[in-house]
Amino acid sequence: MRRKWALVVMVVVGGLALGVAGAWAQQYDEQEGPMSNMHFVVLRDSNGKPVKNAAVVLHMVKKGKQALGGMELKTNDDGKTGIDGIPYGPLRVQVLAPGFQTFGEDYQVNQAEMEITIKLKRPPRQLSSYGVQEAPKKPDDAKPPDQKPQ
Repeated sequence: MRRKWALVVMVVVGGLALGVAGAWAQQYDEQEGPMSNMHFVVLRDSNGKPVKNAAVVLHMVKKGKQALGGMELKTNDDGKTGIDGIPYGPLRVQVLAPGFQTFGEDYQVNQAEMEITIKLKRPPRQLSSYGVQEAPKKPDDAKPPDQKPQ
């Protein structure tokens, strides 16, 4: 019984994934022409180590504006991800990862195979307009005054 439900769930999830890819392709169907295979590598700017599980968000750009919809990819343990079948033209790439500054830049897709390396930076130290605040001082740990028993 569990196998049947697992199979049903896999079919539904697979259908949804194909629907998303189909919607992406249908949205840009009017752009017949060459397609590109895009590969992304996301690294830490400080030491060049890969950033795993970073979200790479892709948006087509039409007439200087970001088109509706988009696609999100996740990086693997090596900081890599990719997608095939991106139409030539402008593409907006955003990368989000916890503990890093959000990255965003537009690229011109114009080759059959493209690899984009993105280096994420840590956010800068935040300063307060109130200046440096020190923690309130604790009262002295002096001995309590001697009291006589009553």
